[in-house]
Amino acid sequence: MYHLSRTLYRDVTRNLPGGASRTTQERVLRACERTIERLVTDPHYFAHPAKSLFTEIRFLFPMAAQAQVWRTVDTYVGTVAEELRRRPDLGHDLTGTKPTCQATTRRGQPCQRDPLHGSRYCPSHQHLSETEETVEDFSERRPLEALAA
Repeated sequence: MYHLSRTLYRDVTRNLPGGASRTTQERVLRACERTIERLVTDPHYFAHPAKSLFTEIRFLFPMAAQAQVWRTVDTYVGTVAEELRRRPDLGHDLTGTKPTCQATTRRGQPCQRDPLHGSRYCPSHQHLSETEETVEDFSERRPLEALAA
């Protein structure tokens, strides 16, 4: 996982001014690591990772370089996010953790069972995945023009 954040860091810091201090470089590195780590461990609840990272580090760069920094951050973070969407098991491979069911029990505790392949839920909670509806699914069924009418 850290190889992703280090690659992002190396490309972003090319835009730092020549005399950038070590603490500035460390700040950028920590921000990149936090963003990629959160994106990998909690992708469903991280709404705008590229925007969050850029907002955190933009003041460290000169105005002339901020457009390039944004393009770099957006490209890298977008690529990682898209890859995590395509391959949900990738996050667990990168962190070395075992996937668990995303449901909670009646007592409010997280379910400890293994999810089915290609699903976020175990066999007992599989009915929850059938009721999940993504924005893409909704927009495919009802065009925006039909909603506006």
